[in-house]
Amino acid sequence: MPDLTEGKPEQNSNPAAEHVASAHQILKGLQDKIGSHPELGEAITKLEMALSTLALKTGGLL
Repeated sequence: MPDLTEGKPEQNSNPAAEHVASAHQILKGLQDKIGSHPELGEAITKLEMALSTLALKTGGLL
């Protein structure tokens, strides 16, 4: 999955998508530090699904 938080955000960026992408990045970093945990895996999966839903609803303009 591409890192959506790299670089400067564009003027037309979606704040919700930025927050979800940031949370996803934080959880992935935490998972790397402490190892795999079922709750972390579930949270990451839900964030990935939320990002997909936002992408569909915005026509991929995330």
